[in-house]
Amino acid sequence: MAVWQLDKDYLAFPDPHTGEPDGLLAVGGDLSVDRLVLAYSHGIFPWYGFKEGNEILWFCPMDRFVIFPKKIHVSHSMRTLVNSHRYRATFDRSFDEVISACSKVGGRDRQCGAWLGSDMIAAYRRLHERGLARSVEVWEGDSLVGGLYGVTLGCSFFGESMFSLHPSASKYALIALARWMESVGGRLIDCQFETPHLRSMGGEHIDYDTYMGLIME
Repeated sequence: MAVWQLDKDYLAFPDPHTGEPDGLLAVGGDLSVDRLVLAYSHGIFPWYGFKEGNEILWFCPMDRFVIFPKKIHVSHSMRTLVNSHRYRATFDRSFDEVISACSKVGGRDRQCGAWLGSDMIAAYRRLHERGLARSVEVWEGDSLVGGLYGVTLGCSFFGESMFSLHPSASKYALIALARWMESVGGRLIDCQFETPHLRSMGGEHIDYDTYMGLIME
């Protein structure tokens, strides 16, 4: 096992199978569009505490937690909420607002280990401008009450963060994303890590090689 030091002038990553048990694969490099596209196409993502230092950390866990759009779990209470039309979902209408809310809601940006700092936000905005990152917005009337954003490559969506200001608004966003992906032939939503919230929505574990077979198809 080894953690590689990346060169900003050389666009490459080591074999993900060589990373640490926690998924840490490499440090350094940059957050350019080309490097991020290369990273996500191999299941690699940046994740580092911007308050603790400026070194970019790149992770690629061998155990992946994913949601298959066709298998999204919609509980009875969520089905009732969806059918109530209390909320409505849009796509890419307010990417900047969504990523800003993801970084700040509940004081996230002030917490130890906060990772969605100005450099990361700028990087995902550049991806969005290239059509490589998308947002889902959840509205109650004219108020943005929840949402999520992530990277889109091929038939896969690589989820990065979500937020909710009203009950179940982030779950509503995930259901909207899964239904849209199913309608266009999307294969996989990469959740990166397991949480009780995502497990309740149908998240499951697959190994890295299976995962790569799906995102490369």
